[in-house]
Amino acid sequence: MGRAADMAGVSVRTLHHYDQIGLVRPSARTAAGYRVYAPADIDRLRQALAYRRLGFALREVADLLDAPPTDAVTHLHRLRGLLLERRDHAAAMAAAIDTELSTRTKGPPPPPQEHPRTPGPRLYDTIGGAYTTTRRTEPRIAAQIHNALGPAHTILNIGAGTGSYEPADRHVTAVEPSPVMRRQRPPGSAPCLAATAENLPFDDRSFDAAMAVSTVHHWQDPITGLREMRRVAHRVVVLTFDTDQPGWQNRFWLTRDYLPEFTAVLADFPSLAAMADTIGARTEPVPIPWDCADGLFEAYWRRPTAYLHPHIRHAMSIWTRVGPQAEQRAIHNLAHDLHSGRWTNRNTHLTNLDTADLGLRLLIA
Repeated sequence: MGRAADMAGVSVRTLHHYDQIGLVRPSARTAAGYRVYAPADIDRLRQALAYRRLGFALREVADLLDAPPTDAVTHLHRLRGLLLERRDHAAAMAAAIDTELSTRTKGPPPPPQEHPRTPGPRLYDTIGGAYTTTRRTEPRIAAQIHNALGPAHTILNIGAGTGSYEPADRHVTAVEPSPVMRRQRPPGSAPCLAATAENLPFDDRSFDAAMAVSTVHHWQDPITGLREMRRVAHRVVVLTFDTDQPGWQNRFWLTRDYLPEFTAVLADFPSLAAMADTIGARTEPVPIPWDCADGLFEAYWRRPTAYLHPHIRHAMSIWTRVGPQAEQRAIHNLAHDLHSGRWTNRNTHLTNLDTADLGLRLLIA
């Protein structure tokens, strides 16, 4: 035991404790009762210590170590993912602090009860500080959007945000009303104008195509915005959400079991049929892969523990819209069900799915 402790850089007392709780147990004992640690035991000990240095509780460490498979490559990939997640969390916290400092120099922030009603630009001024930490381009969704754009060469991206889905091989002009989002666009990205979808400062048919990705639900007047897109472009591609299907709230376990307020948030949202009719569009389902890289609201449908992380939720507008009380209740109940196994019992069928249809739709006109 003393030699194993020296190799791992821990105390003998720590090894005694890990043995007692079953975290790292020696493979054998000598005739005199001394603990004997095999190479596999030392490897498990080093993995446990690595997770502890990341701040995980002993119970969480045990779950990580016992989750199959536990080969060295899998462990390293898992450890790397956790490190990146911690890095993103730190970046999100720093961004939130920067936003708070900026707000305090300009005056008191708006009361929390106003946030759920915050429209587009103001909403993203609220959540935009942490947006780039989790909201990245999902290649499979991007491929579907770019395919829908067809041969269009000049493209207007409306509600462009940080430009995640802007095609790099086309001539793009971006429109984004939030200054916080405009400031986060990477160097070399498409030129971005401050304007809203409802009042686009362009002549008729100025572009081959106009695109809008996950933004229509933040527009003050979605129908007017869609008409503007139809006016300025020959082709229109919109990624939006379908609320036409009866029981649409039950497609996603998070809104079905934990966040019924989601229904009220979209109460005034136009129907998919109305939006399609406005621009003469056909609709196309957009499946969400289980390992979706873009941290949109439904992205973690097979990774429920992700919703427990504040920095992940902070970049989803829905939590600001429903307010802190609904958010805290939903996350508390989800955490309880994950711990008790109730979530797994209700959603076992999801583990066999690679993609899920949770209501995302492309309108293509």
